[in-house]
Amino acid sequence: MRLHFPGGARDFVDFLDGHSAAHAPMDTIAFEREGPRMAGVMEVAFRWCGCPGERVRSFANSRPTVGGTHAVGFRDGMAAAVTAYAREQGLLTPMDPDFDADRIGEGLTAVVSVKLDRPEFEGSTRGVLGNSEVRDCVGQAVQDHLGRWLKEDPERAAAVIGQIVQSARRD
Repeated sequence: MRLHFPGGARDFVDFLDGHSAAHAPMDTIAFEREGPRMAGVMEVAFRWCGCPGERVRSFANSRPTVGGTHAVGFRDGMAAAVTAYAREQGLLTPMDPDFDADRIGEGLTAVVSVKLDRPEFEGSTRGVLGNSEVRDCVGQAVQDHLGRWLKEDPERAAAVIGQIVQSARRD
């Protein structure tokens, strides 16, 4: 079965969320960026909703992956942006630890897709992307884009960060 979403990763996130999208505290954030260091292009879309768990789908050269450097970079960038914003807003004290990717993933739906000139697949099923430079490129792009969104939309940012902080304090 092959799925096609005219709006790319943004439409795929909407599809994955289905009826939950109506209860999302935010619209889908999506961007595309060329990464010369990784010799390719990334397309990333994500949003948080009130759903339990995390739904992150990753792709390399249009092939579904079970993870890899692009997925790790995405999670790194998310954690860095959310932690930095929470500290700037005084939602985390200097004594509070940084958010880890698992905390930030609660209620998150995302699609991370990279198209590379020279993909390096690893694992027994060749389903894990191994290009080391991809992690930093995707991580920095996500951190920059999400960090900017958080500052530009403080009302929605407060809802998302509040949900993450509450989840962290419950544990």
